Amino acid sequence: MPRQMQLTPDLVARVPPHDGMSGLVSTRSDRPTDDDYAAVVAGLRSQGPASGEVWIFAYGSLIWNPEFDFDTECLGTLSGWHRSFCLGWVRIYRGTPERPGIMLALDRGGSCRGVVFRLPQVAIDENLTRILRREMPIKRDKPPCRWVTVRTDAGPVRAIAFPISRSSPAYLPDLTEEMVVQALATAAGERGSMAEYLASTVEHLEARGIHDRYLWRMQALVAERIAALYPGP
Repeated sequence: MPRQMQLTPDLVARVPPHDGMSGLVSTRSDRPTDDDYAAVVAGLRSQGPASGEVWIFAYGSLIWNPEFDFDTECLGTLSGWHRSFCLGWVRIYRGTPERPGIMLALDRGGSCRGVVFRLPQVAIDENLTRILRREMPIKRDKPPCRWVTVRTDAGPVRAIAFPISRSSPAYLPDLTEEMVVQALATAAGERGSMAEYLASTVEHLEARGIHDRYLWRMQALVAERIAALYPGP
């Protein structure tokens, strides 16, 4: 029998939506140029496997909203990294300066069960650019991506993943559970709320037979917090 999530659509809908006035990516002056993205694509392709294949390892929203084309997908396990709400404070996408959020990231240690997608051979650069525009909306000194080896039932594949660097100013290693829960229960931006992000991620992982105990606990705590902050009728 499927597990019943406590973070229901009703509770997610109670989080006040983005007001449309702040935290918009389009208003940022520090966005990468087309040449910046092209340089990252070229660098990644030059380091890729001899086969020329490009797989993407997805652990969060890329699973349920990839926004790129792919011709094959399968489950895979990435060793040495685990899901963690440690990327913040998020003031774009699902947060604003007034209500900053915390996003999932791949942090060092443990392992992560996710999905690998293979980009179509005829449109690798185009789709890789689309992924980078989403995952790297703001200029960075170092691209937030690297090649990793993912274990699948068909054997290992080389894939591009987006782990967080512990030297990044966006890395938040010492957050208390209380701080994470509060941010997930209240933050919202132009792409929706953090509660919606959490619920969708857990739901789609469960649908693929991936039970992440950390995320399951977080959705229960966030559901409890939303019910307390935003009582229903």
